[in-house]
Amino acid sequence: MEDQKKHIEQDFIIDSITNSILNKISGDSFQTEIIRLNKQDLKVITKKRGWNFNWKAEYDNIEKEVYKLCIINNSNIIQGLLSISIEQNHVFMNLLESAPFNVGKAKIYEGVAGNLVAYACKISFQKGFDGYVAFTAKSKLIEHYEKALGAYHFKNQKMIIETNAARILVEKYFKN
Repeated sequence: MEDQKKHIEQDFIIDSITNSILNKISGDSFQTEIIRLNKQDLKVITKKRGWNFNWKAEYDNIEKEVYKLCIINNSNIIQGLLSISIEQNHVFMNLLESAPFNVGKAKIYEGVAGNLVAYACKISFQKGFDGYVAFTAKSKLIEHYEKALGAYHFKNQKMIIETNAARILVEKYFKN
């Protein structure tokens, strides 16, 4: 059944693995929180505002959980988004996107994508899946994910993050 679903090829870039997100201009580090996306948030995450994906469709799909990454005490500015599904023995990342202002050379914050991947790993540990996270990668980014996340290339474009790599990510982003 799962193979019949069309998975979106992920093309997020892991710019750095930090313990928060880092303002590229000031060099300041900001602690983050990851919270469930709510209906109000859908008003600001539109294609018109520079987002690439249909996050309303993700939000409306009952098989998916959608989370937003925000700086602590500033939950109305979304730094990035993550959609996951809880599978039988792992967490599947359906979609991950940094906010339009956190993409490309002019991005304001780095560490957004890494933070969201680490959160998927954290949920995997909480669900008893030993940190296992899977996602579908764009072919040209497979090597990037192997190096940056410690993910391994399973088959076709499927990538898997196993326990050790997941633990490193979780410990880096979620110290307490």
